[in-house]
Amino acid sequence: MKSTNKFSGLYTDQYQLSMAEGYFLAGRGTDSVNFDYFFRKNPFGGGFTIFAGLQDLFEMIEDFRFNSEAIDFLHKRGFHSSFLDYLKDFKFKGTLHAPQEGEVVFPNEPTITVEGNIIEAQLLETLLLNTINYQSLIATKANRLRHSAGDRGVMEFGMRRAQGWAVIHGSRAAVIGGVDSTSNVLSAYLYGLESSGTQAHSWIQSFKDEITAFRVYAETRPKNCVLLVDTYHTLNSGVPNAIVVAKEMEKKGERLSGIRLDSGDLAYLSKKARIMLDDAGLRGVKIIASNQLDEYIIKSLIDQGAKIDAFGVGTSLITGREDGALDGVYKLSQVNQRPTIKLSEDVYKLTLPGKKKIVRYYNGENKLYADAIVLAEENLSEIDTIYHPQYADKKSDVSGLKSEVLVSKVFENGKVLAPKKEVREISEYRKYRVSQLSEEHKRFEFPHIYKVGLSDALIKLREKLLADIKKKK
Repeated sequence: MKSTNKFSGLYTDQYQLSMAEGYFLAGRGTDSVNFDYFFRKNPFGGGFTIFAGLQDLFEMIEDFRFNSEAIDFLHKRGFHSSFLDYLKDFKFKGTLHAPQEGEVVFPNEPTITVEGNIIEAQLLETLLLNTINYQSLIATKANRLRHSAGDRGVMEFGMRRAQGWAVIHGSRAAVIGGVDSTSNVLSAYLYGLESSGTQAHSWIQSFKDEITAFRVYAETRPKNCVLLVDTYHTLNSGVPNAIVVAKEMEKKGERLSGIRLDSGDLAYLSKKARIMLDDAGLRGVKIIASNQLDEYIIKSLIDQGAKIDAFGVGTSLITGREDGALDGVYKLSQVNQRPTIKLSEDVYKLTLPGKKKIVRYYNGENKLYADAIVLAEENLSEIDTIYHPQYADKKSDVSGLKSEVLVSKVFENGKVLAPKKEVREISEYRKYRVSQLSEEHKRFEFPHIYKVGLSDALIKLREKLLADIKKKK
């Protein structure tokens, strides 16, 4: 999706511009740096996260410029004229390393590495976090819904409950995560997604009676016709009237696609409705359910034997409920080839220094076994053991295991290097990667923690920097 925001350079936090100006005025504009993007915990108490938003990030980087109106605005905010002259010609020319979009990733892994001069890398921070954190959150939520629903349909219905324009990216991320379609027509247009939608209760109420509302709708929308059956009484009028209209459609050579339940005891109503439809010879009419669904409710409905063929999920998907945000961060790891580290009272917030890469190991069944965070220059053939990031006595033997470097160069000198993919292609890749996880990692309750270890060389570098800092105190 191409950005239409002519003020795209202003799509940032002011402190990014303040720091960039400081670097510029201090004569540090040519300093080379590395920043790491990573998150500290999986959302929703899950065992993994789906990496999403990369292609949108590319397009937003390409559009990240400062036009005359943006420059005038910043001038009024007190930014120095020489810095504003620099911004007039600004274009990000740095380098990004990242996995494929749709990849399964884990906490504390340097999922995206940004290399460039200190000004351009700093200015990229907010844009990157805003794009990747949200889409990865929504894709992960959608994958959980897909896991609960199995082969049943899942539709994203969240536009009216979303946080404004975030829904455009959210619908895309939801399809990457595994849903089949979206109610969001603009996202469907921009990203080539399948759009879906039926009718609201207001349609039924606007007619003199329910069956007339059904008949008119079937006449105007004979293809993919789905009737909302719970406006008045689901089993006494809604389903019986839908059956009448379905029979009338059959006489015209048409077919009722489905009915939708949007309230009440969905398990009970779907079972009763299925019997009524089947007894009427309408076995092909599907039952769709909506109404504040999430992955847990869907799982419960299926466990109860609900006769539901597809689910429409709104608020919990598009808002990422119960986690409103992925806690992704953007941390400096190297300046002018000098590794840096951020200390913290919380050992889990201690950053990893230097330029790094992620290595993924597989067991004999081609299932994901462990990931290693290693220094970029390390030879994989020389790594036999990986160590727990906080507890060095906990380690895993990876000798002899199949391995691959998970990240590659995807953006360089203003150009996208990664092949552009359709959203459905990205979703298929996500599906394949999730299939390589063991079931213990995919369960919702207390998922097994996936091994993410450090190489010996990275641990030694971290220890050296910590020792150097202690000496300076």
